[in-house]
Amino acid sequence: MERNQLRFRSEGTFKIVQFTDMHLKDGFEPEKDVQTLTRMQHIITSEKPDLIVLTGDVISSYDVEDQEGAFRRAIAGVVDSGIPFAVIYGNHDSEKGITRQRLNDILKEFANNLSEDGPEDIHGIGNYVYPVVGSANEEDAAVLYFFDSGDYAPESIGGYGWIHSDQVEWYRKESSKLIQKNESILPGLAFFHIPIPEYEQAWQEGTSIGDKGEEVCCPKINSGLFTAMLEQGDVIGTFAGHDHDNDYIGEVHGIRLGYGRVTGNNTYGKLERGARVIILQEGKREFDTWLTVADM
Repeated sequence: MERNQLRFRSEGTFKIVQFTDMHLKDGFEPEKDVQTLTRMQHIITSEKPDLIVLTGDVISSYDVEDQEGAFRRAIAGVVDSGIPFAVIYGNHDSEKGITRQRLNDILKEFANNLSEDGPEDIHGIGNYVYPVVGSANEEDAAVLYFFDSGDYAPESIGGYGWIHSDQVEWYRKESSKLIQKNESILPGLAFFHIPIPEYEQAWQEGTSIGDKGEEVCCPKINSGLFTAMLEQGDVIGTFAGHDHDNDYIGEVHGIRLGYGRVTGNNTYGKLERGARVIILQEGKREFDTWLTVADM
């Protein structure tokens, strides 16, 4: 299948809607799943994004019998929109009954899916990169990185997975290839499910805007992704999910670290359900972002 092409609009913008932690359970309190999917449709219709990103925990695989059916239902509205979409996985997507590889195989059935398995020789399923070309040419104008942040780890190292050193090295190589190809450093965004340790630093430094209603549930291991992004110089913003009561965005050493807004009604959290909207500006190393809950 030919790769979808992402392109800036004629006015020089590229709009992304990030849904995260949908936690579709497909049978357990079904009315809450209906609310989740209905809200997503309202947001897609009102925002009309150029790209939809699902940053993990699309389903709560442990809580459903038919994981494949739940996943298909979760993505149906996104697929039907015809808008290009990308998926990365969280700790609950393949917790029971289904693998990340099988979920990615399902995604490959749909023409507007961007998700890829990624290299076989590094950790995770779903490490991939996509350029966004300019509004008036075929030249790369921005870049989007997607990482599999894993699932679980021993409690002694934080309980949650991390982006491994081989993934960090993969990112460095991909970034360097793009710099060499384009003879410049493209503005980039990175998406993963579990936040990296620097998210806590962003909050502690007092630069953040938004809510912090729970601890940053990140691994205690710091594998150096943030340092790599700082040294490569391309990533200007990262977006995670995982922590349902956190939706803030802050800045550390010039890189903005943001949470999405929890989307799923069938899971914990006090925040009103919604999504994050991100708009890249062509030719600039900056982006605008806000949260939306959509009128229901």
